[in-house]
Amino acid sequence: MADEQNLDNQPPENPEAENSVAEDLAARVQSLEEQLAAAQDQSLRVAAELQNIRRRAEQDVEKAHKFALEKFAGDLLPVADSLERGLELTRPDDETSKAVREGLELTHKLLLDTLARHQLVAVDPVGEPFNPEHHQAMAMEESMHAEPGSVIKVFQKGYLLNGRLLRPAMVVVSKAPADAPPSIDEKA
Repeated sequence: MADEQNLDNQPPENPEAENSVAEDLAARVQSLEEQLAAAQDQSLRVAAELQNIRRRAEQDVEKAHKFALEKFAGDLLPVADSLERGLELTRPDDETSKAVREGLELTHKLLLDTLARHQLVAVDPVGEPFNPEHHQAMAMEESMHAEPGSVIKVFQKGYLLNGRLLRPAMVVVSKAPADAPPSIDEKA
């Protein structure tokens, strides 16, 4: 009982001290919550960065697969050009070069089919409007029959590899004749 009396006789604790301890604990809790929020934010940022790195790596691998043949295909283009020039120089009605022409045609077709299987497509824009993204203008020529700004001759075909320009087509672009009457648009 004496112990109970001592407990009852103890002076009450300092209310200011209790408030101070409560404020310290509240401040500590607030600080820990801020640290937790910062750590969660940092964790989300790291996860997003890892996802971006993974996505970029997948894109790089995809591009590497798509365009791995770019240099090799570029080296084969002069072969296709030479076969085309050989076909242009031989006449289809000449009996002496008929077998040579047939061989050139078959070889040329085989090469183009092989290139097409690997997504290498020829750009042969005769009659199409000039497109500076796929064509390289070598000259301009007056023409009464073609729309101004359209391709009238192709010196060398261009090629696209998986939609990316490998080599531009070298072309001659039409322009209106100098002595032609002005069009309605030019009068206005």
